Amino acid sequence: MTTLPAPAGPSSLRRIGALATAETRLLARNRTAVVNSVLMPLLLVGFVAVVGGDGMLGVDLLVAAAGFTLVFLTYYNLVTTYVARREDLVLQRMRTGELTDAEVLAGTAAPTLLVTAVQIGLVAVGVAVLGRWTAPVDLLLPVLAVLLGAVVMVVLATASTVFTRTPESAQITTLPVVMGATALSGLFFPLSVLPEGLATVARLLPLTPVVELLQLGVAGRTWNGEVVAGAELWWAALAPLGVLLAWTAIAGFATARWFRWAPRR
Repeated sequence: MTTLPAPAGPSSLRRIGALATAETRLLARNRTAVVNSVLMPLLLVGFVAVVGGDGMLGVDLLVAAAGFTLVFLTYYNLVTTYVARREDLVLQRMRTGELTDAEVLAGTAAPTLLVTAVQIGLVAVGVAVLGRWTAPVDLLLPVLAVLLGAVVMVVLATASTVFTRTPESAQITTLPVVMGATALSGLFFPLSVLPEGLATVARLLPLTPVVELLQLGVAGRTWNGEVVAGAELWWAALAPLGVLLAWTAIAGFATARWFRWAPRR
């Protein structure tokens, strides 16, 4: 007898795409989530622009857009999404099918990451239309900043669900990142005005290296205001890149070790 090979199932990308499509529909039906995801970060960027006055450069607007979007949209929204799916037993049910753990987490995060990319892109277009665009000193660094920043915010979100019991309690459990890391990220004031010890601590927070890389790539400006180019530019980028990779490893380990797929009963 000839044994027929088992039919091949859908690829990993197709499985993630199917889950991402379903999550996108759920996001679109939740008006509160849509408002918080789309309008709130843009309002915050607008506030920064007003405070900055006429001297606010397009560079600063782009950096603010990326920073606020990664924290308030990617990180906070994913914490509430993961916790809500866990408490509704959705994550537990999805693990019983063909999806792997990584595919479940990636598919759930995909719509939020798409909105993040579109939002930053729209701000860039708006800056260009307003005539406040300046060509990046190094295009690769801003791309790396956004990509690595998004990865860090996703793994931080999954790690934050460990001590977040309900979607409502995320308003409290996310404060260290939403308020603390954002306040000391360099978005509101240059870190060079802080005492040396506090500035060093601030540079080790998860959002600060994203801001540093964006400023380096777009304006060629370091965290303390020094203008660099060429090899010095990438030498200055090594420290923030290392911090982002370290946060990815730490939060990834915490997720693998303590992430809960089912509610605590």
